[in-house]
Amino acid sequence: MKIDPAQSAPESALPSAAPSPVQAVPHTWLEDAIALTTGVLFVALGLVMFKHAGILIGGVAGLAFLASYAFGWNLGLCFFLFSLPFFWLSWRQLGTEFTLKSLGSVAAVSIFTALAPKVLQFDQVNPWLAAVLGGLLIGFGLLALLRHHASVGGVNILAQWAQQKRGYSAGKVQLAVDLPIVLLAFLVVTPERVLQSVLGALALGAFLALNHKPGRYLGV
Repeated sequence: MKIDPAQSAPESALPSAAPSPVQAVPHTWLEDAIALTTGVLFVALGLVMFKHAGILIGGVAGLAFLASYAFGWNLGLCFFLFSLPFFWLSWRQLGTEFTLKSLGSVAAVSIFTALAPKVLQFDQVNPWLAAVLGGLLIGFGLLALLRHHASVGGVNILAQWAQQKRGYSAGKVQLAVDLPIVLLAFLVVTPERVLQSVLGALALGAFLALNHKPGRYLGV
């Protein structure tokens, strides 16, 4: 009698079936709402901490800080206005949902940053500690927003486009743009503050580079 080798071979010797691809699980509207609220609060808190310590940050927020320090303009308003041109790229390349969520996030961060002095006061904060904690807070907030298909505009939109459409690391793109802007701080603040600003940019960029990579997160 002929014996089928597939039937006679032990189960462990049979070739295993190819693993089925993992399906992305869409976020619910409640998950999006909680994540976006958390993200904008963390970003706003980090910006307020930087503002109190006299530290700058990169991207559009950094330009807003420069305008605020140099001319005394409102930080929240500058942040919102400087972010607007980047939304053309968002609308064309990243879609309506991403653009609308990002507009809402930018508006919320601007409002929270403007209102923060009325509800939040720092009696004392070491600038070096503020650089690290503020950078990590902003990085965590941006991560929450990006994973729920949103951003805080400006360079954040550019970084997400580069990762989504070109496969570059969003964190590395953010860092590459942030550092030159931070170095412009030499025009308005002391060298020590510039070094603290660079430290904050490194903390933010490194956090995103480690935690927001192409293909790592499947939530949509």
